[in-house]
Amino acid sequence: MDIGEAVKERILELCRQQNLSVNKLCSMSGITQSTVNNIVSGRNHSATVSTIQKLCDGLGITIEEFFHSELFRDLEQEVK
Repeated sequence: MDIGEAVKERILELCRQQNLSVNKLCSMSGITQSTVNNIVSGRNHSATVSTIQKLCDGLGITIEEFFHSELFRDLEQEVK
């Protein structure tokens, strides 16, 4: 799994945990629907830290909590 896939899965996981739709998350975080849809559909594999921070703000969690997941433990090396 690469970082883009892990971020996508984590966003979806957190939405499920909080019983939120992706669209509701967009409203809560102030991020455009197209940006989040591109991340969760896999079209955007490089979400910025700023975008992730805004998503965390909308979810009511810290960025540390966002990355505190098994999804980020064994990522593929990005530079080969």
